[in-house]
Amino acid sequence: MTTPAQLRELFLFENLTDDQLGWVAENGDVVSYKAGETVSVEGEPAECFYVLLSGELVMVRLVRGDEVEITRSDSRGAYSGATQFYLGDQVDQVYAATIRAVTDATFLALPAAEFAARFNQWFPMAVHLLQGMFVGLQNANVLVAQRERLLALGKLTAGLTHELNNPAAAAVRATETLRERFSGMRHKLAMLADGHFDGLQLHQLTKIQDKFVQRMAEAEDLTPMQVADREDELGEWFDDRKVSGGWDLAPVFVAAGITTSDLDELSNVVDSGFLEPALRWLAYTVETENLLIEVKESTKRISALVGAAKQYSQLDRTPHQEVDLHEGLVATLVMLAGKKPEGVRIVKEFDKSLPRVPAYAAELNQVWTNLIENAIDAVAGDGTITVRTARDGDSALVEVIDTGPGVPEELRRRVFEPFFTTKGVGQGTGLGLDVSYRVVVNRHGGDLRVVSEPGDTHFQVRLPLRAHDAAGG
Repeated sequence: MTTPAQLRELFLFENLTDDQLGWVAENGDVVSYKAGETVSVEGEPAECFYVLLSGELVMVRLVRGDEVEITRSDSRGAYSGATQFYLGDQVDQVYAATIRAVTDATFLALPAAEFAARFNQWFPMAVHLLQGMFVGLQNANVLVAQRERLLALGKLTAGLTHELNNPAAAAVRATETLRERFSGMRHKLAMLADGHFDGLQLHQLTKIQDKFVQRMAEAEDLTPMQVADREDELGEWFDDRKVSGGWDLAPVFVAAGITTSDLDELSNVVDSGFLEPALRWLAYTVETENLLIEVKESTKRISALVGAAKQYSQLDRTPHQEVDLHEGLVATLVMLAGKKPEGVRIVKEFDKSLPRVPAYAAELNQVWTNLIENAIDAVAGDGTITVRTARDGDSALVEVIDTGPGVPEELRRRVFEPFFTTKGVGQGTGLGLDVSYRVVVNRHGGDLRVVSEPGDTHFQVRLPLRAHDAAGG
């Protein structure tokens, strides 16, 4: 046990009253540790406020899975442990770092809860100021982080709206054109009927119509030169048979894979006087089928975008679940498609054998967003971004790799710090990687690090394949 006189020699207690020193001496225990022994462990409940009486201590913290020395001291009165005891239940009282004895050392250990109650009685104004400063900083960080998320959501929403507008507009245009083509088909069919087109010829014509539709599904992709040659060939066929406007019909039939052999079959079925109306009717059929395909593809694209948005937001899912990481990565790439410049190439290298991972899917999607957005910015409109997954021991590994200029060595230790950014003023808050780090490390018990050299930067996320007891935000 220490005496009040001994305690007054320490700078921490030199201005306390005799009664206050008496309380500290009576309630504090003197504890001894051998060199190398652990005094407190980062993340465990903070039960004691420690004051160094003799020897030397070292304070370390885990940073991306590695222990980093924060401070080392042999000054009598150096304090550690439950250093936020005065905040009470406003924060989770856990040790912020691991403390070890470098040499044989003795500490005064004060029970944090009892000391907090007494401290509030002794220094009410100081406690009030400290609490206000802490809560104010905490609220500011929360507000800035919310602002960061809202900005990201706004950018994603704008990109999604742009992506949705293209297929929606295509579907509307195709629908309007379909109305005109159906009207034309009815008109040409009426002309055929008015010309006393016999039933046998009509039956043969409908068989050819079905054949043309089937041919469209099997049409090969042609080079521009091949398209021009075939259009010329069909144009000559129309000219030989005195079909007016052959230049208008040729592109329609070539796109559908129709050849002069198919047209010869048609001319053998219908009388020469009905050839042009029959050709026009079949052209309407081909155009109508193409428009229906366009509507189908557009609506499929809209459905895929909506599905990606649901997958990204996880609105209809439980917060913590077994997730397929590839689904979230693909959804994020879809959501960011509008932000990707033309000169940027996205490569997906997915290990499909990767098992599902217990995770907060929506939060991980925010991590993927931050990493991919940073990669897009890094390549500056011209480069390759590779999104790769693999199994790494007991962890799932997700890498976002870019061919940008790289992260200088002196900045790599700082990129995950809050408010640190290399972007210009107004272009970034510096919270994206900080938020990502907290989601990966604190929420999932994983690891986030950067490995970089010019032209090859890897942001690596490792997530445990077994459930992690999350520590909270």
